[in-house]
Amino acid sequence: MKIIVPMAGRGSRLRPHTLTVPKPLIPIAGKPIVQRLVEDIVSVVNEKVEEIAFVIGDFGEAVEKDLISIAERLGAKGSIYYQDQPLGTAHAILCAKESMSGNCVVAFADTLFKANFTLDSSSDGVIWVKQVDDPKAFGVVKIDDQGHISDFVEKPQEFVSDLAIIGIYYFKDGEYLRDELQYLLDNNIVDKGEYQLTDALENMKKKGSKFTPGTVSDWMDCGNKKVTLETNSKILNYLNGKDQLKGSNITLDNSTVIEPCFIGDHVILRNSTVGPNVSIGNNTTVENSTVSDTLVQENTEIKNITLSHSMIGNHAYVDGKYKTLSIGDYSRLE
Repeated sequence: MKIIVPMAGRGSRLRPHTLTVPKPLIPIAGKPIVQRLVEDIVSVVNEKVEEIAFVIGDFGEAVEKDLISIAERLGAKGSIYYQDQPLGTAHAILCAKESMSGNCVVAFADTLFKANFTLDSSSDGVIWVKQVDDPKAFGVVKIDDQGHISDFVEKPQEFVSDLAIIGIYYFKDGEYLRDELQYLLDNNIVDKGEYQLTDALENMKKKGSKFTPGTVSDWMDCGNKKVTLETNSKILNYLNGKDQLKGSNITLDNSTVIEPCFIGDHVILRNSTVGPNVSIGNNTTVENSTVSDTLVQENTEIKNITLSHSMIGNHAYVDGKYKTLSIGDYSRLE
């Protein structure tokens, strides 16, 4: 089993946090989004994962080492590929063509999910979907009477289905997928100026491939500040009482933590109330403050504030009368 993780997108809707940190490495409940994603996939596929291939932009050597480490901790080889231009989902996956063989899971690293599924070995592929209220912003599928996917439609402006593709796919034959993606590029088959995976899936279906829908119990977006905070809250509630959400050497001085919360290593809480639904990264200090529904990264200071529904980056400093913030790394407000 191979896992291919396209993650080269700029994450512009999550700025300023993605100006210095790629979106898939933004921490959710103390772990980067991409780490939670691949851990969840490994835990449910019930097969040995041999390799995890990450398709990235120019993220730097430190990020690449972190990604390789994530794969190795899961007992898999880590591979790095590069997507230099944003040419669509099909192009992004094909950047990892050297790793496309045998059984493959493709997972785009901008969402998290909760599910308990098994792979259908009788199917040529599984496309995981979730019912949504407004399907116009998504690729969607239609299902026939035999339970197979009959149509793939990219961002329909008129209603055809409310089953949105969440960005996780299983393919029995990675080489076949690779060849179909290459066909799109060789013949310049584009939709809205990009090479789309749904076009390759449609071609494979017309040639006889049988795709079945997979379902998830929850699909959590990390596309902008609002939904990222909602995802942080959901993950904290899923993990509360089931996972280690407290680090080491935490100083709790006349302070209260209202669960669920993630508190990292060497965090100092002084004369403060933190929670619920708060994640605080390593080496951060919160003093004379009340913080709820907020995601704070590492090496940051927060003082004299009542704060909610906020995202604060690394090495930031906040002191003053603010209620809701979204500030990136090395920002200072006082």
